[in-house]
Amino acid sequence: MAFVKSIPESEEGVAAVMMRFPGQGAPIYQLAEILLRTGDCAFDAKQRELIGAYASGVNNCTYCYNTHKATAEAFGIDEGLLDAMVSDLESSPVDERLKPVLQFVKKLTESPSRMVQADADAIFDAGWDENCFHYAVMICAMLNMMNRIMDGYGITNTAEFRLSNGRLLADSGYLPPSVRAAS
Repeated sequence: MAFVKSIPESEEGVAAVMMRFPGQGAPIYQLAEILLRTGDCAFDAKQRELIGAYASGVNNCTYCYNTHKATAEAFGIDEGLLDAMVSDLESSPVDERLKPVLQFVKKLTESPSRMVQADADAIFDAGWDENCFHYAVMICAMLNMMNRIMDGYGITNTAEFRLSNGRLLADSGYLPPSVRAAS
């Protein structure tokens, strides 16, 4: 149950939090749409969701991890892959080319002040360009922020919510109709 009374348990989710302060919510939705769907980067939507879900899994943010995991699975990520990645990235069956990106995301999430050139170079050595590097940083940062917001508000979700919301995000993206109309 949310920590504030203005969010009923039946409405818990990102939308309920963002609707409390729409002027703050609209740019967050727009950023999510750019980073996870439309921005100029070689990562496809499935890979972007995988990166975001992984950051949330590293943070142990149940709400965001489960929602982005369901979205990644709606895009075709094998069920169980994200759990395996969070448990042990090195032995997980994730694409080897993504492992340096995910190692970077894990380190940036857990110990951001310890990032070094070699962390970025591993991404470049795997064949990703500077746009992909930028998107990895930004997706990680955005999900870390959202993890703090959802956990800070005490927002949880159910398996039913997670699956339906994951499919909705995969099909429609991140802009709610009110923000889409204003854009």
